[in-house]
Amino acid sequence: MEAEAAKYIGAGIATIGMGGAGIGVGLIFGNYLSGALRNPAAAASQFSNLIFGFAVTEALGIFSLLVALLLLFVV
Repeated sequence: MEAEAAKYIGAGIATIGMGGAGIGVGLIFGNYLSGALRNPAAAASQFSNLIFGFAVTEALGIFSLLVALLLLFVV
């Protein structure tokens, strides 16, 4: 296998993290909505946890994109 082909395969595998981030964001917001509908009084106190979870999940997705781009253009 040539090095160029291995680089493309590695970058493709590294982008799987973007799909994981999308699934994670969906789970976070879905669970928040489910909990808010069950207990509306506690929804306001959990909103900061929702935003923190969203930020961390998206940061991991962006990190996987960065790794894929580094594999494509730097290595």
